[in-house]
Amino acid sequence: MSLPIIAITTSAMTSPRSGRENGRYYIERDYVDRVIAAGGAPILIPPGADVASIAPLIDGWVIPGGGDFDSEMWGEELHPEAQPEFKDRTDTEVELFRSISPEAPILGICYGCQLVNILQGGTIHQHIPDQLGHDGHRGDPVQDYRVEAGTKLHNMVGDSAQGKSWHHQAVNRVGDGLKEVAWHEDGTVEAIESTEGRWFVGLQWHPERTEVDESARIFDAFIQAVIEAKKSKIGVGA
Repeated sequence: MSLPIIAITTSAMTSPRSGRENGRYYIERDYVDRVIAAGGAPILIPPGADVASIAPLIDGWVIPGGGDFDSEMWGEELHPEAQPEFKDRTDTEVELFRSISPEAPILGICYGCQLVNILQGGTIHQHIPDQLGHDGHRGDPVQDYRVEAGTKLHNMVGDSAQGKSWHHQAVNRVGDGLKEVAWHEDGTVEAIESTEGRWFVGLQWHPERTEVDESARIFDAFIQAVIEAKKSKIGVGA
């Protein structure tokens, strides 16, 4: 069987050469390198792509980190500290979420964790320093997280995990078909996962740039889930 095709959605940034706003597509290389190392074949999906044409090709999806969400998505006014993501990126991802196979596994990282939560009817704390009284989740600190036993994430990393953190937003109300599975000591939700339907794990931290053994195990487990889903799909159609 060929390598599984893993979509990685990209954003856009100002081109340093022309100065054109959103004139260059953007993705941190770490996401691509982790997918390749785990045995996947990555394809990059830019904002505005015709996802209806691309979706049938995709076996799994990594939703990488990014900016903040327009709080209209869950019915709140935008917090003054919010720095919204490029709208065309989010619009493309919403369409892709609705278009890919319902069996295709998804690994959501930071923004990607929050996006799936929102699309499943959940909400986001727009600025967690308002709740915590500190801004200690930004700046790439290496943090420790408690992981719930008996979960997908626990099967990957055990009772605890470490990760580099860079966020000021986090999961508030958990979406339908999802549950909290990891927490920082200050109570911040650091991971969610699916309880029904497709394989989904959402991490608030950044395993792609955290150099600990469990980071590789997370990507390995995701790719294995994609391979198993692909085998099942082929079997059903055989």
